[in-house]
Amino acid sequence: MRRRVTTCGALVAVLLAGAALPVVAAKERPRWDTRLLALVGKPGFPARAYVAPWGRIYEGTYENPTGGSKPSLVREYTGHGTLLRTWRVPGQNLSGGQGVQVATSDARGRLVLLDRDPARALLLSTRTGRFRTYARFPDLTPCAPGAAGPNCSPTVSDDPPVPNYAAWGPGGALYVTDYLQGVIWRVPPGGGKPKVWLADRRLDGNEFGTTGIVLKPDHRTLLVMQQSSAGGGDGNPTTGKLYSVRIGRHAHPGTLHRLWESAPVDGPDGFWIARSGRIYVALAGSNQLAVIGPGGKDLGRFPASPTGDNGSSVPFDTPSSVMFKGTRLIVANQAFFGGDPTHQAILDVESRERGMPEFIPRRAGLPRRHR
Repeated sequence: MRRRVTTCGALVAVLLAGAALPVVAAKERPRWDTRLLALVGKPGFPARAYVAPWGRIYEGTYENPTGGSKPSLVREYTGHGTLLRTWRVPGQNLSGGQGVQVATSDARGRLVLLDRDPARALLLSTRTGRFRTYARFPDLTPCAPGAAGPNCSPTVSDDPPVPNYAAWGPGGALYVTDYLQGVIWRVPPGGGKPKVWLADRRLDGNEFGTTGIVLKPDHRTLLVMQQSSAGGGDGNPTTGKLYSVRIGRHAHPGTLHRLWESAPVDGPDGFWIARSGRIYVALAGSNQLAVIGPGGKDLGRFPASPTGDNGSSVPFDTPSSVMFKGTRLIVANQAFFGGDPTHQAILDVESRERGMPEFIPRRAGLPRRHR
């Protein structure tokens, strides 16, 4: 068995030391056993590790906080971390803010990418390597005081669009969080012009805004993660929140309900739901994984404290997403603040339970004439 990491500087060294060990059955791995699946090369900064229904893992390179002029890359890995293919994202503004996340896949097996600059959704065919624009997200002006829409940003500051995470809804609409503009977008079935589906001051996190979004098994309720309330819309500005919102008749949004609140500066990011209903969350600020009960109760964290057991360092460095592959949690280790390339990796964490299958409508992503 590979041992837990004991010092942050030893992260890759310790995990790599066991990289040649044979794969063992999940029942032999203790809960929270953490392994290195793959290092993510330049441009680095992996923010979302997407586990596709066909078992491959896809990782995009995201924004480098110190800037950079290289286009973003999308890489394909086997379930055991072998790099298979790489695609270069075309048409980006290479001014330093470029980055791409693999959000989901469509009914044809194409990857849905969310690009930072320009703010757009792309479809990538892994068969042909062709990219196609699926939607472009507009730059909204801030709403007037006391207003919240319909076509403005309910934020204190005037920020650009940053599509962050996405989930398919019933009928093939794509719901997309906007990290900086305080809204959730709805891209119509087949793609095209997105509309503001939900605008709410509670989604204003200033520089630390709206992150993960997952459709619950009822296929009518979205769970939405807020990294902070720094815009002043919901209590403590330093804590993150998990909200639920129903997709109502004619796709109208229901009321935004708070289910859970993090500790200060936890920075909750991407998350996924287990079949048990438990929710596993990457805490990018505190370098932990949190487990939340279906009703919003804190059920535990790994490691138990941000400094680990007995004051030791933790095996994470800005963990930014969680998704299940069997009983394994596939975690993107972004190393955003320190930028250490030996920490920019995809990690494999044993959970000892299975994840909820992703909902992809049978017509998701298809043009209207094929619907």
